[in-house]
Amino acid sequence: MAVFVDEPIWEWRGRRWCHLVADTTAELHDFAARLGLVRQWFQCKPGRPWHDHYDLPEEIRAQAIACGARPLTTREMGRRQAKRRRRARTPAGAGARVDKLVKR
Repeated sequence: MAVFVDEPIWEWRGRRWCHLVADTTAELHDFAARLGLVRQWFQCKPGRPWHDHYDLPEEIRAQAIACGARPLTTREMGRRQAKRRRRARTPAGAGARVDKLVKR
């Protein structure tokens, strides 16, 4: 299972928030349930699986990391999500060749 959490830099309603993402939606929902997150908090855009995430308040971030989420910087999360977006938009097979040619 690969679950990631970025830095809590977004302020909203007097709290700081971060993003909880995973390699698959199923992994994300399973991990979120273990943290006690409500399924209605899940955010997605149809046809854009790289966007799937839960907003996580700063005070729960440490718990997520203790449960196995890998902490990422905001830049690392951005690169990870951009890579997922490129893979989703690239025809099958072509993405592997591109990844070998372009070092990120």
